Amino acid sequence: MSSLSRELVFLILQFLDEEKFKESVHKLEQESGFFFNTKYFEEKALAGEWDEVEKYLSGFTKVDDNRYSMKIFFEIRKQKYLEALDRNDRAKAVEILAKDLKVFATFNEELYKEITQLLTLENFRENEQLSKYGDTKSARTIMHTELKKLIEANPLFREKLAFPSFKASRLRTLINQSLNWQHQLCKNPRPNPDIKTLFLDHSCSASNGARALTPVNLPVAAVARPSNFVPLGVHGGPFQPSAAPAPNANALAGWMANPNPSSSVPSGVVAASPFPMQPNQVNVLKHPRAPSNSLGLMDYQNADHEQLMKRLRSAQTANEVTYPGHSHPAASLDDLPRNVVSTMRQGSVVISMDFHPAHHTLLAVGCSSGEVTLWEVGSREKIVTEPFKIWNMAACSVIFQGSIVKEPSISVTRVAWSPDGNLIGVSFTKHLIHVYAYQGSDLRQHLEIDAHVGCVNDLAFAHPNKQICVVTCGDDKLIKVWDLSGKKLYTFEGHEAPVYSICPHQKENIQFIFSTALDGKIKAWLYDNVGSRVDYDAPGQWCTTMLYSADGSRLFSCGTSKDGDSFLVEWNESEGALKRTYLGFRKKSAGVVQFDTTRNRFLAVGEDNQVKFWDMDNTNLLTTVEAEGGLPSLPRLRFNKEGNLLAVTTADNGFKILANTDGLRTLRAYEARSFEASKASIEMKVSTSAMVSSISPAIGKIEHMDTDSPARPTPVPNGIEVMSRTMEKPRNLESVDKSKALELTEIVDPTQCRQVTMPDSKDSVSKVARLLYTNSGVGILALGANGVQRLWKWSRNEQNPTGKATASVTPQHWQPNSGLLMANDVPENPEATVPCIALSKNDSYVMSACGGKVSLFNMMTFKVMTTFMPPPPASTFLAFHPQDNNIIAIGMEDSSIHIYNVRVDEVKTKLKGHQKHITGLAFSTALNVLVSSGADAQLFFWTADSWEKKKSSAIQLPPGKAPVGDTRVQFHNDQIQLLVSHETQLAIYDASKMECIHKWVPQEALSAPITSASYSCNSQLVYASFADGNIAVFDAESLRLRCRISPSAYMPQPTPNSAPIIPQVITAHPQEPNQLAVGLSDGSVKVIEPSESSRRWGMGVPVAGDKAGPENGRPSSSSAANNSSSDHIQR
Repeated sequence: MSSLSRELVFLILQFLDEEKFKESVHKLEQESGFFFNTKYFEEKALAGEWDEVEKYLSGFTKVDDNRYSMKIFFEIRKQKYLEALDRNDRAKAVEILAKDLKVFATFNEELYKEITQLLTLENFRENEQLSKYGDTKSARTIMHTELKKLIEANPLFREKLAFPSFKASRLRTLINQSLNWQHQLCKNPRPNPDIKTLFLDHSCSASNGARALTPVNLPVAAVARPSNFVPLGVHGGPFQPSAAPAPNANALAGWMANPNPSSSVPSGVVAASPFPMQPNQVNVLKHPRAPSNSLGLMDYQNADHEQLMKRLRSAQTANEVTYPGHSHPAASLDDLPRNVVSTMRQGSVVISMDFHPAHHTLLAVGCSSGEVTLWEVGSREKIVTEPFKIWNMAACSVIFQGSIVKEPSISVTRVAWSPDGNLIGVSFTKHLIHVYAYQGSDLRQHLEIDAHVGCVNDLAFAHPNKQICVVTCGDDKLIKVWDLSGKKLYTFEGHEAPVYSICPHQKENIQFIFSTALDGKIKAWLYDNVGSRVDYDAPGQWCTTMLYSADGSRLFSCGTSKDGDSFLVEWNESEGALKRTYLGFRKKSAGVVQFDTTRNRFLAVGEDNQVKFWDMDNTNLLTTVEAEGGLPSLPRLRFNKEGNLLAVTTADNGFKILANTDGLRTLRAYEARSFEASKASIEMKVSTSAMVSSISPAIGKIEHMDTDSPARPTPVPNGIEVMSRTMEKPRNLESVDKSKALELTEIVDPTQCRQVTMPDSKDSVSKVARLLYTNSGVGILALGANGVQRLWKWSRNEQNPTGKATASVTPQHWQPNSGLLMANDVPENPEATVPCIALSKNDSYVMSACGGKVSLFNMMTFKVMTTFMPPPPASTFLAFHPQDNNIIAIGMEDSSIHIYNVRVDEVKTKLKGHQKHITGLAFSTALNVLVSSGADAQLFFWTADSWEKKKSSAIQLPPGKAPVGDTRVQFHNDQIQLLVSHETQLAIYDASKMECIHKWVPQEALSAPITSASYSCNSQLVYASFADGNIAVFDAESLRLRCRISPSAYMPQPTPNSAPIIPQVITAHPQEPNQLAVGLSDGSVKVIEPSESSRRWGMGVPVAGDKAGPENGRPSSSSAANNSSSDHIQR
């Protein structure tokens, strides 16, 4: 067929679509084989219309055309087979096996046998490779994702996945032009010709009186068109000219559809087309991924990838594109931090800076000497300095060892805080990255990695698969992802030049990384092995950095070309095009300009010995600041997270702090607190010295004792030490923070916080025994003492746009249509049972027991997938191995711990040492240990590979207290510190040393036994519940009490004859650090958050002088005072 005939087919396809001849459109697509409609194919595949799916495919390929085609047909027929098995239609399954799948036996006989054997299973999910198979809908979605990749890689589909770009109603236009031409050839042309047919050439009938020949431009309407035509694309076909894409609806899609944003082709040429541009229209996947050599069973665990691929569908262009507005009040210069408040001398060239995400005056600085320093800009003091050194030369590569010996100088390239503020990542100009754990006044060496060959150009933290990781890039053209144990999770290859910067980000549940290279290429990567989704040119085509606005809704990049031209732009993610180019740069720069964003509103760039500011919504320069002079030609800069402070490097190896009014207020308040803290500390030191001297002159000199002396005092309750290691440093942020003489915030009224009770949760027969959030943060799962699990889910709507759990919206008590309950086997006497529960990482399955067998439930259907470990002994605690979901640690009633392999249904080993039943288990990937706790108040530390006991330790109980009671353990995000809770105490352990470093015991207003405790998601808070109904919020670092929530704030008023309601269990939201949930003895579950005005727990006010007593309705507490005094003694 000639090219013109081919184009005519496309015109006809467009016409049929515009006229809503749906079946004819797809019939012509199939018969011509010119255009494969991925949207139509997806609809049919997700609907399970398998005959139509194969019929449509047959117009483009056959089973034996190539291995891609074979894999496509295999996946479709396998899914059809599994669905027949799932609905117990064995006859249909046998028919599919013999008729449709038999053809693949000649290529892989073993696989065909394995598929055949599925007929013998009661549930095909018993097959190991199909154990993650969910419901039909999710399985079809995952299958379609795989098919899409295979189709895009199949050469037979090349140039058939994208509809050509041309204007709407093109066939009508051509007919109209033909009629115009015919009309002009008429011997007697009439001004308003009456065209009644297209079957014959047009000719105007003769009229009385000859007229001069005049050209007539006939409107398109000259071709009769019914008045009831439906607007183009209303039926949802692939040809619809969609409206402007919703903000962030397809974050990466447009990047795949439009490879040249700087192209000189007018946007209207492309925009005029009503057709979608498909991912393969541009050469974004330069190296198509070949399918596996064998036809394998798909891994159904990767549901996140299915969501990813949905987001990577091509963006649709429109005749008119409008961008979502970001309305702000008029920009005020007073909002910008422009006033110089301090200048700090670093001593070497400052290369990189980053403010702590929560402590807004704490600044990490990396230098050209390799040194890393923490500055408290409020007090203008260095908190800690870490000069560069190699932690373990033997573990480094030979190449690095040779280069460092030849040229020992090394510089920092990037310092970055982790999102929770517990870690600092540092990258260097030679091979290495360092990760420090931050603990108040100290940086502890956590991880050293020989990450790249050559310079490590950038470093950032990310959370793929809900696991904090470090992302790096380097001169070796690679991007790598590491977990916190130093294990390499991913390596992304594809750049053809050194990778200059990385920008990890998350939109909805989709995690991805943008990267830029020195050849000006921008690529985007998902956490898989498929390759880059984008091959894109950055403005300037050299060094470029990308950043998102604070709320993640807007994407910016800034860079400089080799010729010195600088570019600051905003991207339209949905279209993959430049949305704005900001003006105001000088013509040439000698280096690369640096930039930052703040408050979802302002941009700042260091250039021309000054700081330049833009309003995000205005391309014109807003203002410039010289910061009283002394800046280098291209200063580096960094906002704090509040946007009220700005750090800017100086030409004399230092930096300046600029502030706005709010920033000045923050710094002054800090100075005032520091003064009061130092004054109180001196007074306390004098008082303490006098007290100690009166007891013993020898002990009175203990503050001068070496901290490593054997005579060093032992820790006492609440973490108080007469002498502490932190005394070696005269000033530090921890001491300043702890010395804030804050009132204890007391919440006594329901109006002082936000709360919601789970509907249908109250059940006086069964108390809540275990409680946890789903890992996605959208639901809560409660296990009752009666063995029944209940699930509540929040929906995404206008009141709750994120769909996450919140105290502001009532969730739905969720149950499947079948009405099934997730009920465990329960013995006749359930009073003595110990319920236990664990949830899979992807929220697909929950494992629980209540005195009987352990049951594995499907969270979608509530069906029991399998049971194991029948009693005796009964299971009392469950924990998934963090790196292998097939390995489960199971604490037992007989005090043993079984390491159980689900895959082979076998107990791998048994760990013995406890004297009573197991009450807690926690894994640390960083230390490779398992910590167990028991009702005997003992802690055991085991290696997580050889399962050998490293150490055991009894928790320190009050005098006369028998070693009984549940002991719980939970690791801090750093995987080093360990929270231990017992009815008598809260304790923080350093698991690397296996010793207690802080302890708090119930006292004063919180004197009742502790019932449960949990870290917040960022490990900066500890939540604890008490038997009298109180809930306490502590600082995790020091166990300082921040807030007390009285039972009157969240419980109903008790009636005279009612049994007391006790908070049985407390848990923390996985993403919201200030949200907690509590399960009560009456069966009810409540979610509690701070009030809208405070947003955080423990927002107290400074105490003036020695005044005490109630203020703002929040009375002070002696427990807070006791803790405060304790801290002064410690310092």
